Amino acid sequence: MEDREQPIRRPGGRSARVRAAVHKAVTALIAERGYGNFTVGDVADRAGVADSSVYRRWGTLESLLMDVAITWLTTTSPIPDTGGLEQDLRAYAAGVARDVTGPDGLAVLRLVLALSTAGEAGARARDDFLAERSRQIQGMLDRARDRGEQPPEALDILDHLLAPMYIRVLFGLGSLTPDYVDTLIDRLLALRDRNG
Repeated sequence: MEDREQPIRRPGGRSARVRAAVHKAVTALIAERGYGNFTVGDVADRAGVADSSVYRRWGTLESLLMDVAITWLTTTSPIPDTGGLEQDLRAYAAGVARDVTGPDGLAVLRLVLALSTAGEAGARARDDFLAERSRQIQGMLDRARDRGEQPPEALDILDHLLAPMYIRVLFGLGSLTPDYVDTLIDRLLALRDRNG
């Protein structure tokens, strides 16, 4: 019996290029039109792919939008490991500030907000987004605890670091300057010290 060779799959091949083009199209459309004002066809046209490619891979527009939000979150703002909690927090906060003010940051934040009011699937997307962000943060806090440091709670980081940055960006209430971000970290650490 003849041994058939399997086709070689290359990472970063056509599938990765299609996914990147579709994700880029989604963030551009959200930035231009807002959530709910475009279709899978619009995404496909903008990405230069067939509608059927989008449906085959994601099934629905909501699934695609969830994938865009979660992918953005998991590929931006990496969790640093500097060897000390304060330095980790400062590096992490600087990365978040850079990412949410970057070209796709505002669009993705708006997408997550819009999805959270878009029924059960949207609420799941919001919950997945927050769960992934919490998982990232908890890893940093667990490392600090393993080193013998006293980290704040993950919810304190969401409340006192991420929420103020997200609100500023979403509502255009001011820029995320390094001084502003450092002040948020200082307040977070002071809160931890008071409660610790």
